[in-house]
Amino acid sequence: MSVEWEPVRQARTHELVLESIEQRVVAGELKAGDRLPPERELAPVLGVSRSALREALRVLETIGVLVAQSGRGPDAGARIVRNPDDALGRLLRLHVALGSYSLQDVLESRVTLERHSFEAAAEHASAEDLDEAERILHRMRAPGVTAAEFSDLDTRFHVLIARASGNHLISTLTAAVRESVRPMILQALEGAEDWPATAEALNDEHARMLRLVRAGEGVQAADVAEQHIRGFHGGLVGTGH
Repeated sequence: MSVEWEPVRQARTHELVLESIEQRVVAGELKAGDRLPPERELAPVLGVSRSALREALRVLETIGVLVAQSGRGPDAGARIVRNPDDALGRLLRLHVALGSYSLQDVLESRVTLERHSFEAAAEHASAEDLDEAERILHRMRAPGVTAAEFSDLDTRFHVLIARASGNHLISTLTAAVRESVRPMILQALEGAEDWPATAEALNDEHARMLRLVRAGEGVQAADVAEQHIRGFHGGLVGTGH
């Protein structure tokens, strides 16, 4: 599709470049997969300096709607993408660290999101999703699994259930909220007095949740998920970590 570009308003700032690109995305003129013109072409068309354009492109890359590839050839340049998960998680993690949201806020958000996820997954999850969840739990029970490995697999399990619910936004938000407290959860796991016992208890809770989802018992699965989150994540809130 040929996109019509025109100079932005008088002030040559990266905010106006962002606004110009956003308007074209909202209007449907730019879609995921489309490439922006090279900097040397786009900057003069927009009436801005290449440094202002680069700043705007860096912002778009940070928020997960653009990927820039250096070099020459057909794959070089900036391309519109859809990659919100990592960007939202990174942004939320920073705001939690800065105190914009309390751990209690994050806890209640996790409970709300994951209750929906487990209840909906009991109705909508495919056999493939449930089998993949089972494989993740099997890896979490592997002898000698470290706290870091366990934490990564734990995140994958919860995000998979959210995705299996059939709601992509819930899945993205679940990943972002979980990512926002990842460092604190890992610290708590690594600091457990009896790591094997802690891992076993958490694994038993995960297994019970998955059994209930497989059985189509969505409300019960949601109840166990809430107990699971309030038990461990709630401990972080109580200790102020």
